[in-house]
Amino acid sequence: MQLRYSAELPRMRAPAMAGASFAQPGYAGAMAPRRADPAALHTLAGETMGTTWRVRLANPRLRPLEEARAIVEAALAAVVRQMSHWEPASDLSRYNRAPAGSWHLLAPGFFTVLDAALRWARASGGALDPTVAPLVALWGFGPHARTGGPRVPDARAIAAARAQVGHARLALRPADRAALQPGGAQLDFSGIAKGYAVDLAALALRDAGWSDCLVEVGGELRASGQRPDGLPWRVAVAAMPHNAAGAAPPLALRGQAIATSGDHWHAFEHAGERYAHTIDPRTGAPARHALAAVTVVHAECMHADALATVLTVLGPQEGAAFAEAYGVAALFCVRGPQGPVLTATTAFAALQPGNGS
Repeated sequence: MQLRYSAELPRMRAPAMAGASFAQPGYAGAMAPRRADPAALHTLAGETMGTTWRVRLANPRLRPLEEARAIVEAALAAVVRQMSHWEPASDLSRYNRAPAGSWHLLAPGFFTVLDAALRWARASGGALDPTVAPLVALWGFGPHARTGGPRVPDARAIAAARAQVGHARLALRPADRAALQPGGAQLDFSGIAKGYAVDLAALALRDAGWSDCLVEVGGELRASGQRPDGLPWRVAVAAMPHNAAGAAPPLALRGQAIATSGDHWHAFEHAGERYAHTIDPRTGAPARHALAAVTVVHAECMHADALATVLTVLGPQEGAAFAEAYGVAALFCVRGPQGPVLTATTAFAALQPGNGS
């Protein structure tokens, strides 16, 4: 059986995740620029995927800003239409309901994200797994969770959900962008799709002639070109609590993306224990270690998003080793006896001021 996907636009309502924020030295406290000021930065904003999006862009040719807004909204709508696990009409939801043994011709974006997720799943030993949805629901998260919010399931329920999870069961056919539904596989792109949405919006703007912009969706960002003053885009790293030792200065992004993941923002408590919202597919339970947050810089936000998820699951020791092995620019915020401490990989340290960035 072979199906081809195209779906109408719904809205994804996944929870927002904190990430990096805009840093605008020289603009703080200034009067709002005139709409027809070629030397000014302009801001567009809206809502998508249960969070917000924001674009800062230069407009030297004084084009109507609604053109840029329409481009961004179309790109984000395409991601929701294909990859929302909150909407029953999305391509992803239809795949999840499909019968065992059926092949599905995927839209280019859907195939790109699934292929990337599987690549990082294999590289990380399953720390990222696009079939993790049954475990996410079991712990009280996502669209298919039972009422009552987050909860701690018993060992038998975890074992039963884990039996439904396994990226190795999936198969792709790159020649025609097809994916096999092995039977009961439930995809969840929460750890990668938002980053892809940032990439898609940034590239769509670039292709339409908006070459200097900073695109953010729910804290994940990608920079293109430069600011009107000729300087690179700068972002404040929000990968740590405010009292973290050695707080990182703002980063200059030159055609790069940045994403953050961690339990500093998203966790719940039960019987005196703290549980993160990030599920470790290898154990069937939330990741439990001293890592509060991790920020990743990469050329593509899709990969930054996926890698931030991988490193959050792996934790400070295993994650740091993985990041160094793959040359990942990552900043870890680790809980220590004296408070949070920041540690950077070699690639991340090279991006910081005074290190040739």
